[in-house]
Amino acid sequence: MIKFLLNQELREEHSLDPNMTVLNYLREQVAKTGTKEGCASGDCGACTVVLGELDGDSIRYKSINACLTFVSALDGKQLITVEDLKHQGKLHKSQQAMVDKHGSQCGFCTPGIVMSLFALGKNNASPDKDEVLEALAGNLCRCTGYRPILDAAFAMYEDTADDQFTLREAATVERLKKLQSEQISELQHGNHQCHNPRTSDELAALLLQHPDARLLAGGTDLALEVTQFHRELDRLIYVGDIKEMAQAEVFEDRIELGAAAPLSKCYSALSKDYPDFGNLLHRFASLQIRNQGTLGGNIGNASPIGDAPPALIALNAQIVLRKGDQRRAMPLEQFFVDYKVTLLEESEFIEKVVVPRAPAADQFRAYKISKRLDDDISAVLGALNISVENDVVTDACIAFGGMAAIPKRASHCEKVLIGSAWNQATINKAMEALEQDFAPISDFRASREYRMLTARNLLQRYFIESQIVEVETRVTAYV
Repeated sequence: MIKFLLNQELREEHSLDPNMTVLNYLREQVAKTGTKEGCASGDCGACTVVLGELDGDSIRYKSINACLTFVSALDGKQLITVEDLKHQGKLHKSQQAMVDKHGSQCGFCTPGIVMSLFALGKNNASPDKDEVLEALAGNLCRCTGYRPILDAAFAMYEDTADDQFTLREAATVERLKKLQSEQISELQHGNHQCHNPRTSDELAALLLQHPDARLLAGGTDLALEVTQFHRELDRLIYVGDIKEMAQAEVFEDRIELGAAAPLSKCYSALSKDYPDFGNLLHRFASLQIRNQGTLGGNIGNASPIGDAPPALIALNAQIVLRKGDQRRAMPLEQFFVDYKVTLLEESEFIEKVVVPRAPAADQFRAYKISKRLDDDISAVLGALNISVENDVVTDACIAFGGMAAIPKRASHCEKVLIGSAWNQATINKAMEALEQDFAPISDFRASREYRMLTARNLLQRYFIESQIVEVETRVTAYV
């Protein structure tokens, strides 16, 4: 059984199919049809709803794609839909602003846009344009054009009165606290079952008992098997309620990222030491996806075009795997074996990722090449981490995604660089060495020739940018 609040209504569900998405639950089980299905893949944002989660004595609101979220993820949380915003006959400020600024035409995408605006208003008291664009980047509109929607985002803040959610927050917090359980909750319907463990020890025990179970975190990848390929997942283990695996902690010498930590939380932990990693995560799909998708999932699915693995490899990240009571750590680059094949053993799971803190001498850059700036999959992802002292390369760790069947280091390129003078002649040799490291394929995202030329150019770009930084540093020191 799972328990959650549907706005302010307590729901206790005993026999829902764990394969059911929140979108289908809303439309088919409780007749809340304001939430729309546009793509069933997390691209359009028409299905956007908001989850309220306990954060100490307050509530943290986050926008999510209902089409990619299984109902098991609702346990212990508050689910808010577009129907819940109107209160005592008055539109919510996020709705009224869309009316006043003519931000809607056909209305199909409007509920999702309104929910993204609602989440923005709850989480940011005074957003700038970039923050508004980030909040709305996961919502597509075919009719209106985006200017009136952006106008609505800012107009929403002209109404400074507290909404019903703020006025009831203390009471809602107490209700959510009563829903928190230390026991494993379960959903079962026919042959389909989902377990919701609360600790990594419980997860380890469940996987030993059910080695065939599929791990479910944000579901932004796994849910596609149901929504796009119409498969049935017999047994799931939801890891989103395991607090220790959802942490992102910064220590003196390392950053530890739990495998179930949402990418939006990883951004906060990584962006200070590695601004380029932060910029990369900003372009990782949409905010709705980043609020749900996890670092462990992005690694575990072993996609050759996943954005996080090449960047983590270039930072010499370690991965910690657990099976029962046994743990083992390895460099992340060793985890990937072949296309969609890893070293993960039966009943073993990714527990956390450990990233070294940034030494002052290192210059890390990550470059994502895709057809669209936002919410798109990479054709090539280059991550370069090169140390230079006295104009000589002392260390280099370079990794690419989209260039091979796995995220892979450019070992021949690195050998050319290390110990050589940091100049254009060395860069030319290193670019040629990339031909020994990779034999990319052609597909609908890019041709083989394009990928190789792009990889070479990214190395050249890194070198040019390093020269600019050096000049700026010298000018600053002189001034």
